[in-house]
Amino acid sequence: MEADEAVETIQREMTAFARRARASAGRMHPELSLVSYTLLGHLEESGGCRATDLAAHYALDKSTVSRQVAALEQARLIERRLDPDDHRVQVLHLTEAGRRILAQVTDSRRAAFRERLADWPEEDLRRFAGYLARYNAWTPPGGD
Repeated sequence: MEADEAVETIQREMTAFARRARASAGRMHPELSLVSYTLLGHLEESGGCRATDLAAHYALDKSTVSRQVAALEQARLIERRLDPDDHRVQVLHLTEAGRRILAQVTDSRRAAFRERLADWPEEDLRRFAGYLARYNAWTPPGGD
């Protein structure tokens, strides 16, 4: 019974966390949704990738990624380049403007997290970070 209550609390608190993250993303940069921020971050980390790779990585529908990519292209935050190894493939890359906005939003998000967690002991921060990493590393049977 205690495990069931803990799972209920986790589900409720993660839902609140997700709602708060979406709302704060809009305040930090009104034109940059949480999904857009996440996609820009992935493009920076990966050095560029195809839209289908983004959809697969984040388990998003291809049409959702397509709309996000179109908006990011229109805002001139990303650009398409031909894959040097396969000219049939277009690879998405950050533009300089995309790098600047991503850096600004990342700094703002980091400051907001630091403020919110300022009173937490270092051991609690390490434990919390470990639990989140462990939770997010899980893959369902079949690897999807």
